[in-house]
Amino acid sequence: MEIFAAYSHALASLALWGVMVSVLGALSTRGRSAENRCDCGKPKRNYDDPVYRSERAFMNAVETSGPFISMAVAAVLLGASPFWVNLFASVFVVARLAMAFVHIRTTNQPMRSAFFLVGLICLLALAILALAAAF
Repeated sequence: MEIFAAYSHALASLALWGVMVSVLGALSTRGRSAENRCDCGKPKRNYDDPVYRSERAFMNAVETSGPFISMAVAAVLLGASPFWVNLFASVFVVARLAMAFVHIRTTNQPMRSAFFLVGLICLLALAILALAAAF
């Protein structure tokens, strides 16, 4: 629809987010050795284990999905500035993708926290844009 064309980057970011969460979900199921799993089937807490870090990266993405989707969709539907909505939605996805990569491939907590902070700032900015457009 033509009305949403101005928000193409934000809408593409939502689609990419869905792909990213799905891929992280698939990665989180690898490494099924029983000695590294709890009785519930989840990997045992061990940040040296890339399987555990993959599962945590997936759960981080799941936990952030609701806020990202709701804030981005609200900003679009309320007609917030397309430039800023597109920018913050796109940067959010890139930051969270970088965070997931760092989370899975390394134990570098400060770098992971830095990408988390960038994503959080983007979420707050989307919320402010939506609220400003609503009132």
